[in-house]
Amino acid sequence: MKPKDLSQLNDEELLAEFKKIKPSPLFDAFFIGFLIGILIFGAVAGAWGFTFLIPLFLIYLFLKKPKRYNALKKELDKRNISY
Repeated sequence: MKPKDLSQLNDEELLAEFKKIKPSPLFDAFFIGFLIGILIFGAVAGAWGFTFLIPLFLIYLFLKKPKRYNALKKELDKRNISY
């Protein structure tokens, strides 16, 4: 969701989105480590197809999640809404 899309949401939708993507650092760190293990296994096994692409894409999504969370947090602060 882009920042300009966030400004078009009403307060209730913004809070619902904020609660939906609230980060869970322990789970995210475990899952990213697991995906890196799959990448290493794929490199050792010589599998360079989807074994490499899918974990890289999922790692990208997990690393992008805090950026959306911070954008939502800024929008909530701008509107003076407590979360």
